[in-house]
Amino acid sequence: MDPLTDFSRDVYTHDSKTRDVYRIGEGPAVIVMTEIPGITPKVAEFARRVTGIGCTAVLPDLYGTPGRDPTIPYAITSLVPTCISREFRAFSTRSTAPVTRWLRALARNEKERCGGPGVGAVGMCMAGGFALAMMVDDEMIAPVLSQPSLPISLPGIRAAKSDVHLCDADLVRVKERAEGGVCVLGLRFTGDRLVPPERFERLRSELGDRFIGVEIDSSPGNPWGHRALAHSVLTEDLIDEVGQPTRDALDQVLAFLRERLVDT
Repeated sequence: MDPLTDFSRDVYTHDSKTRDVYRIGEGPAVIVMTEIPGITPKVAEFARRVTGIGCTAVLPDLYGTPGRDPTIPYAITSLVPTCISREFRAFSTRSTAPVTRWLRALARNEKERCGGPGVGAVGMCMAGGFALAMMVDDEMIAPVLSQPSLPISLPGIRAAKSDVHLCDADLVRVKERAEGGVCVLGLRFTGDRLVPPERFERLRSELGDRFIGVEIDSSPGNPWGHRALAHSVLTEDLIDEVGQPTRDALDQVLAFLRERLVDT
């Protein structure tokens, strides 16, 4: 069964770049920027939860095959071209990914299409930090960074660990928005090497109490049963049971979006 059968699909073009966009629900827009390898069935399930708070989930197809189950070989075939793409600048520090210009235009379009006080965004994995870059525009009022993995930190390059994947000018603008009242929610597992603790420390340093950092224990022997390589807080590594930290994190994300987009 097609896991996206209940989604509508159309295309959006900006600056000569056209991508498929999947939508579900009604109400203010939440741009869901998916993790590697792409729009998986569990990403689609997260999008359905977004509709439950009275929002439209908008999923741009950034990489991979929409609806396909994740496997290690499939993830590798999605990861490699993404890493070398100039649109993502996966290894660049103090640099904003060019793809975020397209995403910001999409957010403006969805604000006009869906209405509401503004737009939310949930970035995951490779796209985790894109919600932060989208704060450059006033439309973005509810950014969520789930396991923000860029820039990729290579051995011996310490600067990448604390880098937030923004150019200096965009970081200044993001700080201005935070000072103006916009909060940023971030999620990571404590043992996730793709999201070094230095990155969250940097966000706290730059944004102060406007950054809400949720760090879930995945240390060896942790009482929750999280695997050592736990990474995908809202999807593949979600333990959807009351009292589980990942379920609490999911509920916090949905409440964060609802309070800023629906309950205003």
